[in-house]
Amino acid sequence: MSTMSEEKEQLTPDEFIAANESKVNKRWYPRFHIAPRVGWCNDPNGFAYAGGKYHLFYQYYPYEPKWGPMHWAHVTSKDLVHWERQPVALFPDHPYDADGCFSGSGIEKDGKLYLLYTGHVDLLKKPGQPDRIETQALAVSVDGVHFEKSEKNPVITLPESVSTGEDHHFRDPKVWQHNGRYYAVVGAQTADEVGQVLVFESENLEDWQFKHVMAKAHGNQGFMWECPNFAEFDGHEALILSPQGVKPEGQRYLNLHQSVSMLGKMDYESGIFYHDAFHILDHGFDFYAPQVTQTPDGRCLMIGWLAMWESAMPEQADGWACQMTVPRELHYRKDRLVTPPAKELMALRKAAHTTPELVMTEETSIADWSYETGELCADFDLTEAEGLAVHFTAGFDDTVSLMVEKQSGLVTLVRKSAATGRKEERYAQLPAGVTHLSLRVFEDRSSLEFFINDGDIVMSTRFYPKTEERVIVLEPQEGTVHMTDGVFYELDDIFA
Repeated sequence: MSTMSEEKEQLTPDEFIAANESKVNKRWYPRFHIAPRVGWCNDPNGFAYAGGKYHLFYQYYPYEPKWGPMHWAHVTSKDLVHWERQPVALFPDHPYDADGCFSGSGIEKDGKLYLLYTGHVDLLKKPGQPDRIETQALAVSVDGVHFEKSEKNPVITLPESVSTGEDHHFRDPKVWQHNGRYYAVVGAQTADEVGQVLVFESENLEDWQFKHVMAKAHGNQGFMWECPNFAEFDGHEALILSPQGVKPEGQRYLNLHQSVSMLGKMDYESGIFYHDAFHILDHGFDFYAPQVTQTPDGRCLMIGWLAMWESAMPEQADGWACQMTVPRELHYRKDRLVTPPAKELMALRKAAHTTPELVMTEETSIADWSYETGELCADFDLTEAEGLAVHFTAGFDDTVSLMVEKQSGLVTLVRKSAATGRKEERYAQLPAGVTHLSLRVFEDRSSLEFFINDGDIVMSTRFYPKTEERVIVLEPQEGTVHMTDGVFYELDDIFA
């Protein structure tokens, strides 16, 4: 029997995947979230609509369920709901990307799909010298499946006028078009280790000129800004990014790394984005490196990595690791960015288990829904209660609970897991005295995504129950809660 290292030398990435996919334990493998067939995945990449299809790529290491030299996996969809797996699109095979094809983005031009990504090279760490070289490279596809790397690579290098400090962080280009020209924002840091993003300009995607420092961290905004995105939605603009090194502030910024938005306005003449403060995109445990794209009808969509660095990942023992979120829309509502689920997700719904109206007291907690995966939708009136708890449980030691306090408006997500042996909490804020609560929850085999009041608050978490026998318990807090329009939808698989 050949060893894994021998297989890596003998097989192409796609041959290795085909030979090892059947070995994956599917107990926690998602039904309606994109995940690797085998091995590891992290950041979503290249999210674009081209050739009549949505294309999503993601950081990928097929050979083990842990981070390694990065490849790009590739899936496509005509409806944003049902997906088809494609061959591995990119893998390290040139001097400028010898140690990984790191994160990047995609865009259609002249009927071709262009991918702009970071080529990563590791260096021997020496005092006063960088430990890496990161440049931006281009790959092009005529058929949307097979990609050729440009002979001009790398097409973007660190400008001589910009210093990123000793570690040479310079990665994750996101490209977009404005008034016939192309722009790309790249994450970086300053010489004194402050996060920043740089913007570049091009007429043809191959020849790029540095424009300006688009935005820079101030105060507690991190030492490195990863995965920047320029987002346009409902006539507004935002810079979306994943800052590293933000310190906790009370009940905010409790994850190792964050994902935030800043609303503002891009000045294309100067290359500066004028913006407001950080706004957390997802208040749960597991959300990072989101990427956006535009739909043919003008909406802005976002998909993120449903995991967190340096956290327990029990599925690694099963031969795979990590997954993407469901797609979300970006909208401007009441002077802020909100992110409800993409409307296309309703096409996944199959059987509906309905409870049209229900009056609940502390003595009559309800546990009617007990399906392994699906979507819970319900509206709650808290006028006659002090709050509500919604428990997703698979036994006392495996429970995720969403708690809402009416008077303060505090929302608490509690995760208790036998697999990790930990109890953890994350927080969000509704208006004080809130009386109406609209809830949509996407429950998959190893994840839960909570959408409160149509995306006003989103909280995502992984969840590893030891049994398929799951129960949803609705528990009023000190009073009576009225529930209307309660339904649990069974959802289709996204891969045939």
